[in-house]
Amino acid sequence: MATKQNQRSAEQNIPIDVHFNKLLDWLINRRHCTQEWHTSLAVIRQNINQAIQDMPAMEEITQLLEGTYVNYFHCVKIVAMLKDSESGKKNMFGQYSSQKMKDWVEIIRMYEKDGVYLGETAQMIGRNVNYEIPALKKQIAKCQQVQKECDKKEADYVAKAAELRKKYDSRCKELGIVGKKIKSELSALVKDLPMTFNKIADSSKDLQEAVQFYGDFVNFVMNSQKHQETCVTMLKYVQNSGDTTTYEWRTGTKPEKVEETPILIDLGDEQDQHDATENIDWDIGADVEADIDFGEEIDFDISEITVEQGGTETEDQNPSNQSLEPDSDSNGIDWSDTVLVEHPSKGGTEEGVAKGVDALTILDNPVTRTKFMDDLMELEAFLTQRICEMDGNRDLDIISTSQFQNAPSSVQVDKNKVVTMASKVKDILSQLTSVKMHHLLLIRNSPRYVDRLRDSLKQTLSLADKMVFYEKEMIVKKKEVLEEQRQMEPKLDVIIKRTKEMQSQMEGEISIKYKDRPVNIMGEINMI
Repeated sequence: MATKQNQRSAEQNIPIDVHFNKLLDWLINRRHCTQEWHTSLAVIRQNINQAIQDMPAMEEITQLLEGTYVNYFHCVKIVAMLKDSESGKKNMFGQYSSQKMKDWVEIIRMYEKDGVYLGETAQMIGRNVNYEIPALKKQIAKCQQVQKECDKKEADYVAKAAELRKKYDSRCKELGIVGKKIKSELSALVKDLPMTFNKIADSSKDLQEAVQFYGDFVNFVMNSQKHQETCVTMLKYVQNSGDTTTYEWRTGTKPEKVEETPILIDLGDEQDQHDATENIDWDIGADVEADIDFGEEIDFDISEITVEQGGTETEDQNPSNQSLEPDSDSNGIDWSDTVLVEHPSKGGTEEGVAKGVDALTILDNPVTRTKFMDDLMELEAFLTQRICEMDGNRDLDIISTSQFQNAPSSVQVDKNKVVTMASKVKDILSQLTSVKMHHLLLIRNSPRYVDRLRDSLKQTLSLADKMVFYEKEMIVKKKEVLEEQRQMEPKLDVIIKRTKEMQSQMEGEISIKYKDRPVNIMGEINMI
């Protein structure tokens, strides 16, 4: 007898382990609830909704029902609270006199019939663990991921905005302007071109020694004075006469009157670029979560802009009967992309009056300027070659030395002196081939070009402001997502808490049915 009692006591202490996903099937198989429990649940939910409408104003009940799904265990707590109030009084027949109390007692009775409350609670536990809690966690994780992406994009937009503004400032520096009123500043620089050309013409006088060295060298090698006279003729002319008009260079006499063609640049639409971009409405919509990829950003290079070719070619010839056709120099700048006013033919030219192309100075006229630059590059090539020969190997140096033993002293120039000559030539060439000079000459010969140049610069600045706009939108988006996360986190805490409570309540209810044997609901529910 004692052995059987000990055996029963041992069996009583064996725990009942049920996986939460199989809890509902376990309850149905052991007949703790029927398979049609959900059909009765619909009526119970309807009664609960009606009973809630007529609840007394009790703080405990309000907190219990606020923001949660009312289940069987909530109904038990509500009845316990109502018993302590006026609604809990009974009449002489032992029945509750309050209709509220009768309603809730009836709801509990319907719940307990056929174990409906056990089936509902098991289903709620499974739904919360499998769907509700993972969905909220996933949404919170997504919010955190979006915040990280917003931080990254915000940093990218800040960097891109700074890069674009730096590029804008760099391009303005190349053009020699501040960049606040582009057209006005460029117009002022174009008006200063004659002064710049005069300075270049004056600088060319410093090349007389290099020109003399080149001429003497050619005279010695070719053994002919004729070749010396035809070397760098345009450069010699500018050195001797300065930046004269094309008329004077062509005819050999100064004009009595110069009719210059005015440069007409429309400044009517000019405005401060920094103020203009601040008022731009990008109108990209409120949804900025769309991924904006600037990996294929367009690089606007102002040095690549050209103007439409216009004007006509002149048929006049210089004193040496050489064709005055525009051409491209060795630096890749096409000086033929200019618009010039064609001067009248020889027969119709007014004597002593320089107008049209003839009114332009040597360095202002694309044709004569190209010849001047060709002479400079010819001189530069000669000096560079001489430096290379002086730096050559020993055998070449011996041959060169023996070849020039009988050369005049003007040809036997020290290497350092030749390097200095080449440096001066390169300095003048750099002034004529700079990005700033290129654009100023295009503006000088085609005033429409200034609008295109302004628009290109403005577009770079507009892109910088657009990056700032996107940066602000990322800040707003980050705040919205952060607020969404803050709203979901309390909901997650509540549903986890309710699920843990239902787990404990279900374990207690099942334990009662098995004579207080320990019951454990297993699975992921213990890791939420």
